[in-house]
Amino acid sequence: MAFYLVQVVYKDTATKSLIMRPQTREDVISKTCESLGGKLHSFFFAFGEYDVVAIAELPDNAAAAAFALGTASKGAVSKIHTTVLLTAAEGLEAMKKAQQIDYASPVLG
Repeated sequence: MAFYLVQVVYKDTATKSLIMRPQTREDVISKTCESLGGKLHSFFFAFGEYDVVAIAELPDNAAAAAFALGTASKGAVSKIHTTVLLTAAEGLEAMKKAQQIDYASPVLG
């Protein structure tokens, strides 16, 4: 299973709906993750560029893409940004593997 940072911007119509009928949406997103074989770890409303920030654990990139496509297709989201996250152990493994890659950088200058 992999971890994903999901950042969402609601359409103005969805924001209006949330104001008229306040709801956390956390339970809905949790069920969506579970339907894909995953788990919602955290859910936050946010200030700034994104309205919602969540950390989800999903089986693979296909499940993450299905999550993004499925939620965006319902019409309430104007933007969804998904970032694959590495655990500290995975990051360390990547650093060690990077020591062994065969790569020649382009000539600069």
